[in-house]
Amino acid sequence: MKRREFLRNAAIVAATSSIPSEIMATETPSAAASPSPSGEAGRTDTQLIDSEPVLQNYAETSIGIAFSVSDWANGYVIYGEKADLSDGRKVWCGGFRLTDMENEVMRVRLTGLRPSTLYYYKIGADRIDYRGGYNIHITGHEERERIYSFRTAGSEAKSHFCVVNDTHAAWDAFAPAIDKVMALQPSCVVWNGDACNTEESIEALKRIFFKPEIARKDYAASIPYLFCPGNHDLRGMANRHPERVWMYRQPEERAPRDWDLGRNFAVRMGDIALIGLDTGEDKLDTNPKFCGLFVSEPYRRAQQLWLRDALQRPEIKSAPYLVAFCHIPLYDAKPSRNPGDVYPDDKDKKYSTDFAMWQRTCGKLWGPLLDEAGCHVLIAAHQHCYRMDMPNDEHAWMQIIGGGPDMTGKSIKHFPTVIEGKVADGKLVVTVHNLYSGQICSTTTFSNPRR
Repeated sequence: MKRREFLRNAAIVAATSSIPSEIMATETPSAAASPSPSGEAGRTDTQLIDSEPVLQNYAETSIGIAFSVSDWANGYVIYGEKADLSDGRKVWCGGFRLTDMENEVMRVRLTGLRPSTLYYYKIGADRIDYRGGYNIHITGHEERERIYSFRTAGSEAKSHFCVVNDTHAAWDAFAPAIDKVMALQPSCVVWNGDACNTEESIEALKRIFFKPEIARKDYAASIPYLFCPGNHDLRGMANRHPERVWMYRQPEERAPRDWDLGRNFAVRMGDIALIGLDTGEDKLDTNPKFCGLFVSEPYRRAQQLWLRDALQRPEIKSAPYLVAFCHIPLYDAKPSRNPGDVYPDDKDKKYSTDFAMWQRTCGKLWGPLLDEAGCHVLIAAHQHCYRMDMPNDEHAWMQIIGGGPDMTGKSIKHFPTVIEGKVADGKLVVTVHNLYSGQICSTTTFSNPRR
């Protein structure tokens, strides 16, 4: 018995709240118990923790650590600054008041961390047999022996990032991307959208983020990730609430006005300020294809206000280099490319697609703010084709678009990439790696830090 029957039983319990108290049974530990959410009391025949941990939401003073479980559980992280964890503190999943007992993914937030600091950690979980408020038992316990590590963001962190994009659960492309990232060992990785296709179940999301079909199952256990959603990361029932798998940013990272902007990030990493934006769906909210289920237009406007304020934060404003990330490009010189503002249903014969190949609306909302802040480069994705756009009269920043997941070699224009950025000798160097050929596509050096 999984989540469906648990919710049905919860509805039955809620319905009894209208019964007069004089005919209700007295609530005691010996009262009749409701069925266990797991339906298999004491089940210990399967491994409880069934994935490596995934470091999420790279930040200066916090980080998210998530891992998959196979049954109802209460998970935790033990972390400290000593390699043997002799100074270890235990933090349970969830927040105050109650833990996050779950049967899919354990999500643990570590807060109050020190910037640019190396931490060690390990994960564990208790298997929970829940049959009622007074009938709860721990029927198993697992704690991983392996001790992992991570380093927080901050002005003293190593100025080194990588970008992967449009992975689409294409394992033949994702595997070499991860191999390249592991070889480069950046401070963090930006997953720049379309990790998914159209996902209808949490199991499907777990397969993408926690159980990818690659050799390096621990791909995010020591290198933290930042996530910029793509249009495909919004599609399907499971993707309507991806925070069940990939946590939102820490609440204190944003003002109350920006409470719902849980995917935007502004992170200082050494000499680089990293800005993450969410371009939303590639079809208009008015397009009948999605029956009014998307509200990307007000979401983009709200991000303009967030971006204006984020760029003024002292740690962001003082960074010598500014790099922005979003999934859908903010510029395209080709007149046949649909700019995403063709009302009401994205269709016009002069455009080659009936969806946005680039986002003119976002370009107008965010581009001037990035110009004013001295943004050096915007890294985008979505078109499945590597491209570089030089600064021009419309924008002062360079735009680099990462390639797609095609590993067939049928086209010299379509191949997966890892985009690498690092500061060396006071200069920002951005390198684009072709994962199909193993060659470097381009290397661009920015030697003009912001004043």
